[in-house]
Amino acid sequence: MKTPKIVIIGAGFGGVKMAKILRKEVVEVLLIDRNNYHNFQPLMYQVATGGLEPGSIAYPVRRIFTKYKNVSFRMAEVLEVDIHKNQISTSIGEIDYDYLVIATGSENNFYNFEPVKHKLLTLKSMPDALQIRNVIFQNLERALANNRREPLEEIMNIAIVGGGPAGIELAGALAEMRKHVIPKEFPELPLSKMNVNLYQSGPVLLAGMSDQASAKCLEYLRELGVNVFLNTRVKSYDNKAIVMEDGSRFTTDTVIWSAGVKGSPINGLPNEAIVEHRISVDQCNKVIGTTNVFAIGDVSAHFTSENPKGLPMMAPVAQQQGAHLAKNILRNIASEPMKAFEYRNKGVMATIGRKKAVVDLPNFKFQGSFAWFVWMFVHIFSLVGFRDKTVTFIDWAVSYFSYDQPLGMILKATEFRPQEKKKEIKEVAEA
Repeated sequence: MKTPKIVIIGAGFGGVKMAKILRKEVVEVLLIDRNNYHNFQPLMYQVATGGLEPGSIAYPVRRIFTKYKNVSFRMAEVLEVDIHKNQISTSIGEIDYDYLVIATGSENNFYNFEPVKHKLLTLKSMPDALQIRNVIFQNLERALANNRREPLEEIMNIAIVGGGPAGIELAGALAEMRKHVIPKEFPELPLSKMNVNLYQSGPVLLAGMSDQASAKCLEYLRELGVNVFLNTRVKSYDNKAIVMEDGSRFTTDTVIWSAGVKGSPINGLPNEAIVEHRISVDQCNKVIGTTNVFAIGDVSAHFTSENPKGLPMMAPVAQQQGAHLAKNILRNIASEPMKAFEYRNKGVMATIGRKKAVVDLPNFKFQGSFAWFVWMFVHIFSLVGFRDKTVTFIDWAVSYFSYDQPLGMILKATEFRPQEKKKEIKEVAEA
């Protein structure tokens, strides 16, 4: 009898969890991802601000499954699925499947900023995090050199658009870096010229959390010196300043976009399966209009009257769906009925800075130092590799007790806005 082949697209939280559950079963599992590492996205803001190095929160996918004989990995880009042939087209050729699981996650939603998205910094991948770090650190060097005709505010100011978890965590980390780290490494810089502004179009921060968490988050950010603007929609950006709907401007050439995400589905699925950039699935995570194709995590949504927008795009949802779907596929192979998925909300948390965090549990909510320690240990023990936990804990312990967190190296993988950079260099040379 042929061993069933399960192809999982995406080595994120859902895909990795599902492969782990299937590791001892009589199935062939093929995990495909465009990157060869699993990235712990909740801590990416730490890489972006120099608090952690990439190796502390990324782990090679092959290393995760080294001891799992029925799990293999291919680094490839998935181009399209043919649901009639049970086949996917990838950058390394055609791959057949018996069961297909789409766990491709989400991507940035730029809304009306799509035409200028190449001018914005984002935080959805490890290269994004390194790009933010490079731009901020290079700007500090530029400001210190002071050989350009642009004002220091334009070089040093930072604007963050979006008041969700990624935005507030970045804002808090940048504010602490400005207060504790930059004065040590750049004592000549006038930090009064460096403002960290956070813009939220709605009336509260962390809209998905409790009122207590939102209010405390705002209080913490303002204590750290972040300028928070609620009910403020950014209208445009022209490389030198962002412009709000009321006409006000903020001078900066560093704009970090964290204002929203959308699902990242693959081509070839039935038209009725794509709803608002997400893949519509039934209660068992089977893609609408298919028989053996499933979707989990950020890219999927089971639309109901109770959840008209689907479940929130969070790691715990993806992990629970991955574990549940693995068992459901095994039931299907055994000709048993599949069971409906039910999400168990175990809580939501976010950190705003050192000893500043907010935690919403189903029956208990708390903020402050204890919440920060809870947040830290939950995130550390969620890392994939043992070495990651150890290195991250040591890095954080040293940083916490000594405030001695170096800015790190500028690693130029790619140049941000290369044509504009060349123009600047030419202008400086001519001046």
